[in-house]
Amino acid sequence: MVRSVGQRAVTGSEEDPRVVGLRTAVARLRRELAALPAELPDRVIAEDELAALAAMVTHGVPEPPRLRRSLLLVAGAIGSVSALTRALTDVRHAVELFGQPPRG
Repeated sequence: MVRSVGQRAVTGSEEDPRVVGLRTAVARLRRELAALPAELPDRVIAEDELAALAAMVTHGVPEPPRLRRSLLLVAGAIGSVSALTRALTDVRHAVELFGQPPRG
């Protein structure tokens, strides 16, 4: 059974499905980045931000502005590495589930 409470859905386990989805997407991208043999000049930045994202989802519902900042840093660090495109897209979609930035 899933019921909505404010902006989060609550299941019997009380874990927000957005958090589960983001955790899964981040873990996949971390694995694929680690397995990538190519030299990336900003690999350490991507790895650090993915570790930060992983830590955020272990402490409940993360703050959307911080998620978006980390996503931008990861995307910039990875660049256009085609082998990581799908995994990065999955992380982006998972971050988007936490809400869009306010329009100013």
